[in-house]
This record gives sequence, C-alpha cells and structure tokens, in this order.
Amino acid sequence: MSPSHPRVLITGANGQLGRLVIKGMIKRIPASQVIASVRSVGTARDLAALGVEVRAADYDDPASLAAAFVGVDRVLLISSNAMGKRISQHGHVIDSAKQAGASLIAYTSVLRADTSSLGLADEHLATEKLLQASGVPFALLRNGWYNENYTGNARAAVEHGVILGSARDGRIAAAARADYAEAAAAVMTSDDAQGGKIYELAGDTSFTLAELADEIARQSHKPVSYKDLPENDFKAALIGVGLPEELAGLLADSSVQASQGALFDDGHALSALIGRPTTLVSQSVAEALATKSN
Repeated sequence: MSPSHPRVLITGANGQLGRLVIKGMIKRIPASQVIASVRSVGTARDLAALGVEVRAADYDDPASLAAAFVGVDRVLLISSNAMGKRISQHGHVIDSAKQAGASLIAYTSVLRADTSSLGLADEHLATEKLLQASGVPFALLRNGWYNENYTGNARAAVEHGVILGSARDGRIAAAARADYAEAAAAVMTSDDAQGGKIYELAGDTSFTLAELADEIARQSHKPVSYKDLPENDFKAALIGVGLPEELAGLLADSSVQASQGALFDDGHALSALIGRPTTLVSQSVAEALATKSN
C-alpha cells in the first residue's frame, strides 16, 4: 500500500482489540495513515505517541462521529460492548462513514452470524443488515471466541480448582485476541478489494472446557476440573461473581450453545488471512498464569 493511500480509521481504538489492531496496522502502513477513534483523546496519548492521529468520537454521538470521519476512506467498526444499544450505535457509525464517503466499512461480527444460535448474534446480524442497506462496500470479520475469554480466569481456576460452564463436551475453536486483530489489520490495509468479503474466523485447533481444565492443571501443577452446570445455575454463578444479569445470561446461553457446536469452526480462514497458525490455547494459558495479579 502506497503512502498516498487514503486513511484508515478504527473505532473503539482504546479497547483491547482496537489497540492490538492499531499495533498491527502500523507494521503494515505508515502510522500517519492510521486514525484512532476514541471517546476521550486524553486516554490515548500512548497511541498518539506512535504517530497515529487520535480523534474523539462516541458511538452515541453522531455529530462527534461525523467530525471524526472527515477525510477517512476505510473504517473498521469494532462492535460496541453496550449490549442492547449496539444496533443504534453501529447505525450511527455506518451513517457517518457513508456521509464521509468511505469506500469500505469492515465490521467485527460473530462467527456465522446469519445462522448462529447464540443469543448475542442478534445485534451482530442486525448490524450486518444495516451494512447491506447502506450501499457502502463492506467486509464482515465474523470473529469466533477469544482464548482470553477463558484463560483470563486461569488463575482463579487454579485458586478454586474448578472451571464452571454449560458447554458439556462442545468443542470451542478459539484463537488469541491478537490473532483476530492481525486479521483485521490485514483486511484494512489490503490492496485487494474487500467489499463483499465475509470471513468466518476461528482457531485452527479446538478444545472442550474439560480439556482446558486439564491444561491449566498441567501447567499450574494444581488440580483443576471442569464442572458442567445447568444453564440457570451457571448464570446464577456468574451473577454471584459480579456480572450484570443480562451479560451473565448471554454468557450462559453462549456456553450452552457451545455444546451444540456454535463456537466450533474448522475452515482455517483466520490462519489463512494472517499467514500463520493461530495461537494455541495452551500458549494463552501459559501467558495468563505468568501474569502477576494486581
């Protein structure tokens, strides 16, 4: 991609995925071509220090989005984490990108959003329909689960000796968050036309939660087992550790759906896009266990 190529903007750039996308993009194109859209510029000084332009924009504020998108050609819409508000928020982004004359919007959706049984797929599919109606060329990055969704609790699993869930022996084809970020960076900086592309992204390998428990036990040298619970019991356990009821419900539903294959995929599209194998969950477990608690 030449230095004169139109500029690329990443929404939600201050989040965990967004920051990784930024780092991946500036390895591929000059930082001066990258714009980080964040709610508060003051919280992204480190991104600005990389040479990335930081602009203030809020998914709930169309005027701020319109101002941030001036001069932008490609937009990566990283899905909002405000469940129940996503459709409205994403619509604001799509409208602003269209008004700015963007030539491409890429969206971080969910694996097989159009056929998924996951409760959380509804807002993603609705966003995909907004993209279709917008008339702007778009690409769908249908992300599977992150390894970190599970390994983030590895130290707690060691402490309590158990992993809870409702996935039975369902296989989960997860990959590291950084793998998905690298894929997004590849799509956003590609010289190939991306309009109309749909990427079903997941890990090359898969695991059951029992296998995950065994891996954590192996690496920690402590007993860890998987306990499968009825959906309502798992939801109650999640609420018990402080999760909001709506989020707990969606996570419990996702675990149940995993037992039916909703989080499994063997298409290897992610590794093909990033040009290397996806990160094994064992590596993510090692990284999680090596991280000191605050």
